Amino acid sequence: MDKYLNEAIIGNGRILATYSYKGEMLRLSYPNCDNRQYLNYFHTGVKVNDSNIIYLHDDINNTYVQYYDVDTNILNTEITNTYFNLKIVQTDFVSIKEDVLIKKYSFINESNIEQDVKFLIHSELLSDQNNFISGLEIDNGMVQFAHDFSVATFAKGENPFICQINNSNNNFYTGIIGGKDYIGMSKDSSISFDLGVIHPGERKDIDICICIDEYKKTMNKFIDEIERIKKIDFAKEYNDVKAYWRKYVKEHDGLKLSEPQNSYEEKMVQIYKRSILLFPLLTNQETGGIIAGAEVDEHLTQCGRYGYCWPRDAVFITKALDILKMTDVTEKFYNKFCKITQSKNGMWEQRFYTDGRLAPSWGYQVDETASVVYGVYNHYEYTKNEEFLKENLHMCEMAINFLKKYVYDILEKTGKFHISYDIWEENDKGAHFYSLASIICAFESIKKIYNVLGKNVSDFENNRLKEEKINKNVNEITKLQVELKKFIEENLYDENRKSFVRNTEDRRIDISLLGGVYPFNVFSPKEKNILNTIENINLTLRTYTGGYQRYEHDGYRNGAPWVISNLWMTLYYLEIGEKKKAKETFDFVIKTMGKHSFLGEQIDNSTLKPNWVIGLGWSHAMFIIVLEKLT
Repeated sequence: MDKYLNEAIIGNGRILATYSYKGEMLRLSYPNCDNRQYLNYFHTGVKVNDSNIIYLHDDINNTYVQYYDVDTNILNTEITNTYFNLKIVQTDFVSIKEDVLIKKYSFINESNIEQDVKFLIHSELLSDQNNFISGLEIDNGMVQFAHDFSVATFAKGENPFICQINNSNNNFYTGIIGGKDYIGMSKDSSISFDLGVIHPGERKDIDICICIDEYKKTMNKFIDEIERIKKIDFAKEYNDVKAYWRKYVKEHDGLKLSEPQNSYEEKMVQIYKRSILLFPLLTNQETGGIIAGAEVDEHLTQCGRYGYCWPRDAVFITKALDILKMTDVTEKFYNKFCKITQSKNGMWEQRFYTDGRLAPSWGYQVDETASVVYGVYNHYEYTKNEEFLKENLHMCEMAINFLKKYVYDILEKTGKFHISYDIWEENDKGAHFYSLASIICAFESIKKIYNVLGKNVSDFENNRLKEEKINKNVNEITKLQVELKKFIEENLYDENRKSFVRNTEDRRIDISLLGGVYPFNVFSPKEKNILNTIENINLTLRTYTGGYQRYEHDGYRNGAPWVISNLWMTLYYLEIGEKKKAKETFDFVIKTMGKHSFLGEQIDNSTLKPNWVIGLGWSHAMFIIVLEKLT
């Protein structure tokens, strides 16, 4: 089953859950935001009087209104069945202190007849031969379990209750479940709660909890944990979660935006606050690893998946985190995540799980290694923390040594290295403009790090680093910077097109050419070759809606515009003081935001709505970076 669009996201940094705009829970991750995906589906419904099941997420008579509590990660979905005039208010949130997802349901009879209502849940977990799922009935709920995990779904309080462990698919649609089995070998099971008669104008509530155990407990101990959770005051828990997120937004209001004066500014502020609320949901609290976005495509039908940490993406995000006063998370990313994921040769592979394990990859991107060195110094520029530079100097030097060898391989054509993929992970032939610009910037960053630390650099590494060695290294990389820039100018500027091109083997125009200006500052934004390149970008990549594609003839997702492309253009125009053009490119991002102020990876030109990876960390990071320059 394909579930491409996560319209809403909630979590607490350990649990991550995503939802459709109709309130269907699509995904559930634990104990990290990128770890095991548990749900194939989690369907809820009601049986009213003698009706069959009315699915809450899919009925022709249902209308939907969805919204977050203001400045929180608490999601509300109002579902009204117009046939029965029954209104269901579903509120989803994750406890901050407890790893429990709480689903509060209120059923309001807005008709003039009595309604006998049963509330049902039908859940199927993802399974394979190594994760064979079984079901077990417990008091007021069920546990679905495999060898190394258990997922419990249960109600707080007492309601007349029926469970069906096996063969739910055969009769769930009738709204009547049952069976003799209290335990069985079924990957899908269901439960039904009898809410009784709801009179006209009356309201009845039920609280559903989902909690997960991974590797730790026997079933008896897990059931004891469930009984403990049932005793929690969920009304207090709701208020605590609301207070936590509102305080979090205030504490991380790094830009202190003024009160919006019109609908445009209101949308801008909404994206800003949603960005603040999103970043902690994408971050591993222990290591600082940051996923690109909540997963969208487990079956690899459209992409190579997104629930991993790319060092390059994370470097953009850490800059946004610094702007938002989340510097402790940034330091954890460099001090811990980058150190445990760096290869012995100094490079970083393509992508990782946020716990530091190597994730499925198909090559490496040299700009990821260069970006980390740039990111380390960029973080220092915000904090002026020399201890941070000292702590990461050795890591950066290892990266620089790798980059030097890579550059010699490019310049001397020795063929010793595997060819790096480009920024988009598609092209593994030739030398890439963006990658080479990132290396020049990394060389400049290590020189700046040496300059900050000065002669004291020899005092904290057991005298391993001597001043002569540093000077020799600086002289070498300075020479390589000159040679590499010359290589770009001679091999990656097309005189016929009067433009830089993205690759020595592929002469297309690419939005990542802007990386030579921002963030890597290799070329002046007003020098002729760059101005010519901007003209070509506008001629080839700008679509009729004002959105920019990644590159010429981009076929991925039908060549839709990318949010980061517009934000990159905005950053460029701000660099050269073209405020009107900057506003034009920025306006496209504002008007195409998602339902809950999330930014997607791409925009559908026909609907002007996100159509892929809603809540992309890189998009939100670039948005924050632009806002910093605007304020």
